Amino acid sequence: MSIQQVVDSLDSLYEVHQEMLGISKHKQEAIVNNDVEKLIEVMNQESRCVKQIEQLEGEREKVCQDFLLEKGIKSQLQLTVTELTRLAFDPVDKKALQDAQAKLSSTLNELKRLNELNQKLIEQSLVFIDYSLELLGGREDQEITYQHPGGKSGGVKKPGLFDTRA
Repeated sequence: MSIQQVVDSLDSLYEVHQEMLGISKHKQEAIVNNDVEKLIEVMNQESRCVKQIEQLEGEREKVCQDFLLEKGIKSQLQLTVTELTRLAFDPVDKKALQDAQAKLSSTLNELKRLNELNQKLIEQSLVFIDYSLELLGGREDQEITYQHPGGKSGGVKKPGLFDTRA
């Protein structure tokens, strides 16, 4: 068992996360264009990708444990890649591991940034939809024509469109 298998597992994770980046960009387009069908399709792709990432992550953990056992370390700790680089004594292996880690880390940071942006876009869409519904429906106590403020009726007023007591 060599460090190359750990690097290969990190490269596999990198490729799937790159695919996830593409999916996130499509998701952003669907949100901006208000295309619900495309959004559902993209979310299904995203779900399949997440399952694949979970599987690859499990394989990476197994490869890392096998590498530790090869080095004579019988620990059940989940070591980080940085900690594994300290156990790699060959400079070529160490460099390959650090490069794979840097690529994956960069991709994960970009994916995190896109996900936060998509979340903000969805929140803004929901606020806009709520505002639009309020404009269209209005409140029940709101009259269309002018009414003198002193001549208000004593009826029950609802604060919003939906009754939250139900």
